[in-house]
Amino acid sequence: MNSFLGFASYYRNHIKNFAHITVSLYKLCSKDVVFEIAKERRDAYERIKHQLTNAPVLILSDFELPSKLYIDAACSQCLGAALHQRQIVDGEPREGIICYISRQLKDSEARYGATQTACLCLVWALEELCSYLEGAVFEVYTHCTALKSLVNMKTTNRHMLRWQIAIQKYRVNMTIIYREGKSHTNADGHWIMPRAIQLMTLKLQPRSLSISWKSIGGRTSNFLNGDQKVVHLTVETLIQKEQKLPYWE
Repeated sequence: MNSFLGFASYYRNHIKNFAHITVSLYKLCSKDVVFEIAKERRDAYERIKHQLTNAPVLILSDFELPSKLYIDAACSQCLGAALHQRQIVDGEPREGIICYISRQLKDSEARYGATQTACLCLVWALEELCSYLEGAVFEVYTHCTALKSLVNMKTTNRHMLRWQIAIQKYRVNMTIIYREGKSHTNADGHWIMPRAIQLMTLKLQPRSLSISWKSIGGRTSNFLNGDQKVVHLTVETLIQKEQKLPYWE
């Protein structure tokens, strides 16, 4: 539920009475509250889902305007993307959604590293949305820094070489932009919601420290993130946060 609300909150400015509609859903996420889907909560969920898939959140593409492609990949799990466009709605500029796409990784793809999975996500999204993006000017937003160098990367990896060739026709009109993971919830939500978020828990006892793992699943723990969102961290950030963990000498 936290994942769904985080995803929906990204578009809250385009959903009338969002706070009022989601009151019962947010209460469900409170501490010590029994997870019970009553009719009121089910209706609220369906109402938000309807709003996310209809105007004014969902819009028709204007091929004269530039677009924004938000992509995200989870190692060993899924791929997700959202195609946005900024249009004039009711006399005001507003960023709406043209479409959402997502899929699970194949068994062979689940063995890819983080960079390879991010590159796969970009190529897959471009292929799926080619009718919108071929010949159009667009920006790609990702929280994988290595993806920015894919176009000019020198590599002997056959997958990377094939993907470089696949995106050549988009090079002129495509700009890849890095975006912090905590701001990337619109793309993150497509794959993270259907999956059980697997966490690392840290337990401190009077004279000992024990760490219990509950199937991490390729995601950094909430403890290291320091908030309720699960995001990809850069290596430098992860090291800094990990150094702050308590330990016994």
